[in-house]
Amino acid sequence: MSELPEPSGAAGPGDAGLARPPDASPAPFDASPRAIGVSLAIAVGTALLGLAAGYIWSLVAPRALIVVTGHGEGNLVQAETTAFIAADFAFCVIALAGGALSGALGYLLGVRRYGPLPMAGVLAGAVAAGYLARWVGEQAGHVGLHHLLATLPAGTHVHASLMLRATGAIAFWPLAAGLVAGGLEAFATRGRRRDTAGQTAPLRRWPGIGKPGQPALPGPPTLPGPPAGDSGPGHE
Repeated sequence: MSELPEPSGAAGPGDAGLARPPDASPAPFDASPRAIGVSLAIAVGTALLGLAAGYIWSLVAPRALIVVTGHGEGNLVQAETTAFIAADFAFCVIALAGGALSGALGYLLGVRRYGPLPMAGVLAGAVAAGYLARWVGEQAGHVGLHHLLATLPAGTHVHASLMLRATGAIAFWPLAAGLVAGGLEAFATRGRRRDTAGQTAPLRRWPGIGKPGQPALPGPPTLPGPPAGDSGPGHE
């Protein structure tokens, strides 16, 4: 009795009988010159984004009101002013928005293609961006305030320069950047695994087919024929 033909693409002798799915793991560490260049570009671009964020902070953040008391001197008009808290809150919002934007751009431009090295560039640039945003915002009106205090007469009201009281708000930028870039990478990796699992269905073999020394599958049962000498109905 002939053996059943083995379907094309089936596992050969000694295989486990299941097809191996393609690799859906994250991209490996890439230290090629192109990956290093992309990582540096991401870090520098994120730091420049921090300069723009600091200028925006200087425009939108509220400032405390001070009164000129003498040459180059001034005091707060309201000691219990909430302007400092509002300025810190504005910086936190700007840092979170800038971190989310830089994390998404860093992932699209480098992390999804070159792996961990651009991710380090995203985080390093985010830390630099937080400090640069603070420095630009605080220096924006610092020189002008000293000039006003030195030239205006006593009793004049002027707006104070910005100052970030909650220095821990600088960490919001790298935190948001890391969460966004890492979350996008985790979501993409999970999607690739789901796609490969759906496209690669397990292939099974009948036991014994194609293996030497094992019997083939039995064929369909054979029905018994008419007795010998019987020619069928109507035979006399």
